[in-house]
Parts: sequence; structure tokens; C-alpha cells
Amino acid sequence: MFPPAFGRDLGASVVVFLVALPLCVGVAVASGLPAEAGLITGIVGGLVVGMLPGSSLQVSGPAAGLTVLVFEAVKTYGVAALAVIVVAAGLLQVLLGALRMGRWFRAVSVSVVEGMLAGVGLVIIAGQLYALADRTAPTSGLGKITGLPGLVAGLFHSPQALAALALGAGTIAVMVLWRRVPRPLRAVPGPLVAVVLATGASLLFAPDVKKVQVHGLLASVHPVSPGDFGQLAQAGVLGTVLAFTLIASAESLFSAAAVDRLHNGPRTDYDKELMAQGVGNTLCGVLGALPMTAVIVRSSANVHAGARTKASRVLHGVWLLLFAALLPFVLAVIPVAALAGVLVHAGWKLLPLGRVRSMWREHRSETAVLIVTALAIVLAGMFEGVLIGLALSVAKSAWETSHLRIRRHDGGSGPIRVALSGNATFLRLPVILDALEALPSDRPVELDLSGVRHIDHACTTALAAWTERHNRTEPQAHIIPEPVGAA
Repeated sequence: MFPPAFGRDLGASVVVFLVALPLCVGVAVASGLPAEAGLITGIVGGLVVGMLPGSSLQVSGPAAGLTVLVFEAVKTYGVAALAVIVVAAGLLQVLLGALRMGRWFRAVSVSVVEGMLAGVGLVIIAGQLYALADRTAPTSGLGKITGLPGLVAGLFHSPQALAALALGAGTIAVMVLWRRVPRPLRAVPGPLVAVVLATGASLLFAPDVKKVQVHGLLASVHPVSPGDFGQLAQAGVLGTVLAFTLIASAESLFSAAAVDRLHNGPRTDYDKELMAQGVGNTLCGVLGALPMTAVIVRSSANVHAGARTKASRVLHGVWLLLFAALLPFVLAVIPVAALAGVLVHAGWKLLPLGRVRSMWREHRSETAVLIVTALAIVLAGMFEGVLIGLALSVAKSAWETSHLRIRRHDGGSGPIRVALSGNATFLRLPVILDALEALPSDRPVELDLSGVRHIDHACTTALAAWTERHNRTEPQAHIIPEPVGAA
């Protein structure tokens, strides 16, 4: 007999399958790989990762957030190197999970993660605007943006481009408006409805637009070769492995935290979830498929559809496998412009527009980190943009942590009292010394450090040296109570 929750899990698995299908195909096509490569990743995310411990209701598969990085890796190093990169990233995730480092990914600044997703969203939108018109996008993020005026100008000279654009725009419109249809109809995912309608319209009115190329499930499996692992000796490849590991892990664990807020079931074990993602990515790399992350869109659909156990995500993998094995010809009639519309919509949802407005009112420095990270990804690339965002976030935190207040109390004829409060670190040392050296040399000085929470070695040494210089003529300066945390 089936367990009591099986009926709910079965229904939820169908909903997740319908949500995942167009996204798996669309992410693969946008990444420059066969459509089946995305389906393989979705299958692994369901059948393998779905059975592993970690998060019970989170669903894994190819994600729009990795599209830019995958495309750059394929363009720079080739498909064979991508498989090696995904395997290495997966093994690194397993190692980090085994070392119980999963929880530390939650320490990554939220502004960096949101900036990363915003940058990815901008690049996806810019690139898929070309696919909306059946055109090939420039390779660089900046080139995609600067080439948009030429794209628009060329539309009016190509009926095929206009027809493709109409299909893509219609796809986006259906997904946006689908939220307003009666609740019973919303049980069918908007992206699926949009793609089906666009496919029907293309068959009737625009048969010449580009369609998805079908290679077959087995033909799309490209097992990694042992000889390909020699490419890990390249610094650029290793950097890409680290980028995949950081981004995929952070996105998966942030998604897990969000999913945990949607249900009252068992909480996520972050270390086990990181290991599960690593196992999935290792297998995807071995098969030559796309990398995977946990995907909040599919996961939230799973929870809202009433899933109770991990059976729903495993079954969604079964439905993807059956579709890829039995109905691959269906993919061949889907217009590329329709999938581009799905990804433009997904890219738009990655932009934290409402979040930026609220952050600007409360935390302008965090907003600056978010915006700089996003722009750096667009202008310099995914890996470079994330590194810039992390470096800026660390610098901001260091500066804010070293906040120090200097107050001068001058009683007239008596000693001048200078009180420091906060954290005295090397970052504030120039300000401290400027304030002390501006004091009159013929007056006694009391340097009060009782309000200092922490003082580092650089400040301790500098203050001792200043006191010694001040006292060379007569003992006129002294430091009162030794601060907590003095080095």
C-alpha cells in the first residue's frame, strides 16, 4: 500500500515536472548545449539528489543563475572541459560538505548573492533578446548591451525576426498575465502554457522560425574522458571550478533557507544538502550534462502543490526521464524564441528591484555592494564580478567594524583628555594619529581607552610610540585603563 502522503506527492511531482520541463530545455539552449543536456541534469536532480538526505522538499536541476557561467566556460574551454569543471566542482562540494562547511556558505553577504543574481539576470535578458529575434548574441556581456540598437534596427528588414519576436513577446505576456487567471487554471504552470501556445502559433503562422534541435537522449550523453582532467592544470579552469562551486553552493543553500520558511516539515541539514548537490554535479559532469543547483522556482512550486516527502522530487525526475526517452520529437517543434521568452522572464525575476529600493533607505553601503557586483558581472564576467563583490563586501565590513569615535575634553588649564571608543584597528590609525598630533605639545594629555572594545597590535604599538615621543621633554602624557582585547 502507498503511504498516506503519496497522493499529494504524486500530484506535486506532476506540477514540478511541468514547471521544470521548459526551464530545463531553455537553460540548456541558452547555455549553448543540446536541449537534452538540461533534461539529463533535471533527471539526475530528481532521481539521484532527490533520494539523498539534506532538504526534503527542495528540487534540483539546471538553473538560470548558472547559464552565463556555463556559456562562458563552453566558449572559452570547450564542452569537454565543461564536463571536467562540473565533476571537479561536484567533488569539491562533497568535500566541503564532509568538512561541515555547508553552514558557512550562509555567511556569504546577501548583497553579494543578490548582486550576483542581478548581474546574471541582466546578462540573460540582454543575451536572450537576440534569441527572441532568431539572432546570435555577442559573446561578451558588454557586447550584448551595446549591440541592442543594431538588433532593433535590423528587425525591420527581416520578417522572420519579427515573427520570432512576436512569439517571444507573446510568451512573456502569457507568463506575466497567467497570475491573474482563476486559481484552478493556475494549477497548470504559466511557462508551460506559454510555450505550448507559442509552439501552436508558430506551426500555424510562422513555420520558418528557428526550432529546438533534437539530438536524442543517448546521443547527448558525452561521458567525461580521464585524459580531459589534465585541463585542471590551467589556472583559468581552476578559477572556473571555484566559481561554479561558490555560486552553485550559495544558490542551493540560500534556496534551502527560503524553502524552509515555506513549510513546517523537517529542516534542512546544510552539510548533507551540500554533499547531495556535490554528488549530483559529479554525476552530471561524468555524463557531460549541465551543472545543477537547487532551484527556488521548482522548490516553491513543489511546496505549494502540497508535497509532503522527497517522493515528489524523485517522481518529477521519473517524468522527465519518460518524456526525454519517449517524446523527444516534441522538442523539435518548440520555437527557440519561446524558450528565450521563458528565460527573459526568469532573468527579470532575478533582478531584486523591490529589494534595492528598501535597501537603499536602510543600508546604502549594502546596496552599493549589490549594484557594483551586478555591473561587474555584466562588464567583466561572472567570476571576476563575484570576486569584486566579495572583496568589496569584506572591505565594507572591515571599515564598518573598525568604527571609532574620538572625543576631546579640554578643561582649560588642566590636562587635555582624549577619549576613544569603539574598535581601534589599523584602518583608523591615521585618524587617531592625526588627532593626537594636532594636540598642543605643552599640555598634559590623558588618553582614555576605557571605551575601546578592541585594539589591534598596530594601534597599540603606534600609541606607545606616540606617548614616548610626547614624554621626551617631561612626562606629560599617559594612557589610562588598558582596553579589553588589547593585542
